Amino acid sequence: MTKLRNTMIFLIAALSISIVVVFFTTNNAFSDDVTTIRFGHGSAETNERHIAVMHFKDLVEEKSDGQIEVLVYPNEQLGSESEMVESVTLNDLQMVAASAYSQYDQRISVFELPYLFDSYEQAWSVLDGEIGKEVSDIYLEDNLRIIAYFENGFRQITANKAIETPNDLSGLKIRTPEFPISISMFSALGANPTPMAFGELYMGLQQGTVDAQENPVANTYASKFNEVQDYLIMSNHQYMPLPVSISEDFWQSLTAEEQQIIEESALETAQFHRDLLRENEETMISELEAAGMGIIYPDTEPFKAKVDGVYDSFRENYGDDLLDKVLGAVE
Repeated sequence: MTKLRNTMIFLIAALSISIVVVFFTTNNAFSDDVTTIRFGHGSAETNERHIAVMHFKDLVEEKSDGQIEVLVYPNEQLGSESEMVESVTLNDLQMVAASAYSQYDQRISVFELPYLFDSYEQAWSVLDGEIGKEVSDIYLEDNLRIIAYFENGFRQITANKAIETPNDLSGLKIRTPEFPISISMFSALGANPTPMAFGELYMGLQQGTVDAQENPVANTYASKFNEVQDYLIMSNHQYMPLPVSISEDFWQSLTAEEQQIIEESALETAQFHRDLLRENEETMISELEAAGMGIIYPDTEPFKAKVDGVYDSFRENYGDDLLDKVLGAVE
């Protein structure tokens, strides 16, 4: 009995020691917890946007020594752009690269006014300066902290007919994002703008639900719209940035060091993305042409003359201040 009692005492003591070790080990593990960021976007894995987001992931994980993990969800896996932005406002998703912010405040669409910018550099100067920050701060009240402007680029039209003048757009059923500026612009050009989720667009073109679409060259190339469209019209009708936002609630839960790593990585990646698209765009156009797509470079002046009313509407809705600042910056 004495031997059995001693054995039991030994086992209880060993168990107690194990519990203490586990307790302290677990508490220590909590101090080394990995911070996880779920990052969604709407483009295919072959798109430069996905390449850029993966670059951001690599930067963040390297700079944090693996203490911040970035999980990337491309190709609208987590919903449409507007749905993903909403998920960030609810803190259900930590980060998103998307253009669908006008559902909360449409002043960000000032950057999307037709023929506003003449060059990429001009657009970047405005976005990376005080005006870009002023606009991004608007969204903090919606739990959206815009930390960088990635690249969407200049938008071009694709269609199954040659478009060389605004008259060629008359009545054309063209897919646009569900953005008021885009819809107003193509209405002013005489087309029939038809909002449709990007993920539905290829089938919509294939089935004739819409006749045409407009997107940056990279999106047309990555989504293989040349398989269902005959012409790429280099209209340069609109520059569109790609704001990258993070949930403000999530942001405030981070340490100052984590915030710095994420913000620095986002800004570095923004320029990486811009440079990547610039470097690849001419190659993509050449490959689209080699695949049988007709490339048209129309005179854009007649198109510009048709869209003054879009500026007037912006002034009526949002006042003169912001628009005058942007126009002053681009002159």
